[in-house]
Amino acid sequence: MRRVGRLHILTDTTLQDRYDHEGLARLALEGGSDTIQFRDKSASTRELIRIARGLSEICRRAGVPLIVNDRVDVAMAADAAGVHLGQSDFPISLARQMLGPDRIIGGSATTLEEATEVMWAGADYVGLGPVFGTDSKPDAKVAIGLERLREVAAALEIPVVAIGGIGIPQVSDILATGAHGIALIQAVVLAADPKAATAGLKAAIDAALPGDGTHA
Repeated sequence: MRRVGRLHILTDTTLQDRYDHEGLARLALEGGSDTIQFRDKSASTRELIRIARGLSEICRRAGVPLIVNDRVDVAMAADAAGVHLGQSDFPISLARQMLGPDRIIGGSATTLEEATEVMWAGADYVGLGPVFGTDSKPDAKVAIGLERLREVAAALEIPVVAIGGIGIPQVSDILATGAHGIALIQAVVLAADPKAATAGLKAAIDAALPGDGTHA
């Protein structure tokens, strides 16, 4: 099985303009993130490829996978480790055919039904949320809460990565549900010190899962 990290940090240049994608990725990696996801909803395809190639090299040197949000073509062009696809994005089953057996594929879900479909389509993990309220996505759905997260984590045969409104205080409760890991945007990109914020999240994961040894 392809290794799925526990601390996914999504880069963003819409919520903040202090750092570019590469700057955020470097800070998150220095803080201990074991997965970087490149997310940009506004750049042109050529610009996405240019940025993704730079990120791919940064992540490769760090030994950490780069996941490209939404765009299978960009992931392929940048030789990224994988792709994360939403419910209305490129079909996961076709992405698997195009990317082959060694690339990581994640899929977004809000319900158990969606999560199950993501699993059977061939994804390596499900990004489930929003667990708590979030305003990082204009079209974000109503928060699902910890009990729904627990239900989905127990039902699936692949890792569940929780996303949406997560910060350090919520990490222990989230992992106690059986969720494999967490994905974050605002708690890192809007932090005064993104590196320190990432390090704090990693420490919270380490405390909740002592001796786990599966995350950077």
